[in-house]
Amino acid sequence: FLSGISIFGEKATVLKPFGDLFLNLMFTVVTPLVFATIASAVGNMVNMKRLGKILGNMFMMFVGTGLIAAFVIIFVVKVLPPAQGVNLALEASSELETVKLADQIIGALTVNDFSKLLSRSNMMPLIVFSIIFGFCVSSIGGEDNIVAKFLDSLSNVMMRFVGIIMLYAPIGLGAYFANLVGEFGPQLLGAYGRAMAIYYPVCILYFFIAFSGYSYFAGGKLGIKTYFRNIISPSVTSIATQSSIATLPVNLNATKNMGVPKDIREIILPIGATMHMDGTVLSSILKISFLFGIFGQDFSGMGTYLTAILISILGGVVMSGIPGGGLVGEMLIVSLFGFPPEAFPIIATIGFLVDPAATWINATGDAVVSMMVTRLVEGKNWMSKDLTNESREKIDIKVS
Repeated sequence: FLSGISIFGEKATVLKPFGDLFLNLMFTVVTPLVFATIASAVGNMVNMKRLGKILGNMFMMFVGTGLIAAFVIIFVVKVLPPAQGVNLALEASSELETVKLADQIIGALTVNDFSKLLSRSNMMPLIVFSIIFGFCVSSIGGEDNIVAKFLDSLSNVMMRFVGIIMLYAPIGLGAYFANLVGEFGPQLLGAYGRAMAIYYPVCILYFFIAFSGYSYFAGGKLGIKTYFRNIISPSVTSIATQSSIATLPVNLNATKNMGVPKDIREIILPIGATMHMDGTVLSSILKISFLFGIFGQDFSGMGTYLTAILISILGGVVMSGIPGGGLVGEMLIVSLFGFPPEAFPIIATIGFLVDPAATWINATGDAVVSMMVTRLVEGKNWMSKDLTNESREKIDIKVS
């Protein structure tokens, strides 16, 4: 980080290959990791009611935390309008591509060829496939099935693979982060500086205040202590890589150390990496408010707020699972609010600049949701000191 700012400056891009090496390794491992962890967690589950309870509570937490994030950022942008005093020269652009929401959602959940499941660009279809595959394994024998045992072993192998990659993490993350700061740091002082000055502090406060509340709900004071003690590594990885998917292996290890049961963390975290996006909710409403200010419109009224909340939740829970979903969400913002096509590159730029902080909130939010779901599934005493991680690992699949 310091080399990106003071020592190399823009020349910090010479460190980019070292960062790309780490990022490529993480992206390579994530597809088999997602399949192995989800299919293993579901395939070894003998109680399908537990699976339904996990998934039901998971979606409730995803939407609930997203709504809280939306209300927070609406309040902030009303008090501190992000476009105040900003003058941007708008260049005419070509007509926006029409967004067909139904087609985008179908494309987010399925692909038309098995080979496409092997790409990290199709994570939601891979997750859907893995859940169904795991359910089929469970239905013909559960944990006593040879396929279930293989999946469990494969999951352990992939986590060991991640452990080897993480030995290089300090060098890779440092190089990647220095490159980002050296290359794009000056843009933060330009026309978008006010929006950045609002968004980044909001993310920091949201992380410490909201996530403290969430982790307290999950496990009381011990929950707060456990969460923040183990969330440092996912935080650094998410900020440097700007990818919830690349952070997934680190998040899995962190939540294991938090004591989250194996089946819960291996279901929620892969799904959360593509569907739980509180940081995206925060940035979506910031973008909407910014455009309202740029085009001289008043960001107020219940209809405006409800539409902004709907788009932000849609962008955080649905669009994030679509390849290029961020851009699709930005097209929706421009289209549904009737802004001219020239508005698209403006919010696309904001999206790029806020991405490190947004990814940080997205990824670390997955971990705290896994804790809250554990509290709802296992009961409020799940963090009892008498229940060690080792004993929890043995019973987490069999508990009813």
